Amino acid sequence: MADTRPVYLRLRELIAAAIIDGRYPEGEMLPSVRAFAADQGANPLTVAKAYQQFQSDGLIRVQRGVGMFVREGAAAQLRASERDAFLQEEWPEIRQRMDRLGLKLADLLDHA
Repeated sequence: MADTRPVYLRLRELIAAAIIDGRYPEGEMLPSVRAFAADQGANPLTVAKAYQQFQSDGLIRVQRGVGMFVREGAAAQLRASERDAFLQEEWPEIRQRMDRLGLKLADLLDHA
């Protein structure tokens, strides 16, 4: 299934996952816009838009002339917001599909 979300949202999701997973630890500098764009094959302006959203949400701080750094508490804040989004947006659809297919939670755990 093709992902129809805007590219900056997909990039934001990649960065959020990296922060949550500790690949970009709190207090550490994020890759530059150009470096991340080159790594992802994306337009630097698109990456800048994703980074700007993190800055607006208070998850990163910009040190002018140096770079962007992950703020303390960013991973916990992202984890909580991702969890809420999953439970409100994704889980109801997953649950409906499970019901339609006759799957129980135990069936899923057996395949973990």
